[in-house]
Amino acid sequence: MRTIHTDEIIKNISQMCIEANLHLSQDIVHAIHAAKEEEKSPLGSQILGQLEENMEIAAAEQIPVCQDTGMAVVFLNAGQDLHIEGIAVEDAVNEGIRRGYTEGFLRKSVVRDPILRENTKDNTPGIIHYRIVPGDRLELIVAPKGFGSENMSRIFMLKPADGIEGVKDAILSAVQLAGPNACPPIVVGAGIGGDFEKCAVMAKEALTRDIGQHSEIPYVRELEIEMLHKINALGIGPGGLGGSVTALGVNINTYPTHIAGLPVAVNICCHVARHVKRVL
Repeated sequence: MRTIHTDEIIKNISQMCIEANLHLSQDIVHAIHAAKEEEKSPLGSQILGQLEENMEIAAAEQIPVCQDTGMAVVFLNAGQDLHIEGIAVEDAVNEGIRRGYTEGFLRKSVVRDPILRENTKDNTPGIIHYRIVPGDRLELIVAPKGFGSENMSRIFMLKPADGIEGVKDAILSAVQLAGPNACPPIVVGAGIGGDFEKCAVMAKEALTRDIGQHSEIPYVRELEIEMLHKINALGIGPGGLGGSVTALGVNINTYPTHIAGLPVAVNICCHVARHVKRVL
């Protein structure tokens, strides 16, 4: 039985919150560079060039890539042969978020109550998703999520008869409704199957998969490629000002579902698709 202390969780979560906000992952950096080369609109190409410059300044000056440093989303995959000692794991994750956002001088955007709107002043609590997996390791994924794009996300409770064409229409309509409000170019995460909440979690988790790393399921891989083409054909373009690159990638996760249902969630993210992974 392998043992780790929650101090390690706190330290790593803190570092990951800062890293995610100051440095975009290499898959996103490469996708933006490629998009600039592919963009047919001169204005769109100029905007993508500004995004490149923004990334370089953020890295050089050690400041956030975006002023909205997001609500911290953490996926915690714990090996069943791992023993965690110390404080409660949830408290450790939130302490890591607190330290990262305060010591990293990141914007605090979380309010304690959704109606009363009092700021917690340390960006806690975060959104934590737990999974017990084989092994004795702890995988942490930190994905701070800004709410300009989060507010454009949608859930569709389709009928089984709607089939894959209904799924395509749902994803496309979500992007069309978002328009310029999600700060394109966007990354689209979709969850198909499960139930109401499962498809939403899958869509969020899909955003943590690297751009270009397609599903291993053949039809899902084809769907990801097809939807990226269809989304980019909408002409929304960088900054919503027109162009051929509306999305950098489409990632889709699936799960078994009930015979009477076909849930589909579409979680949209701006080009600042932040995600950092570590294994302890």
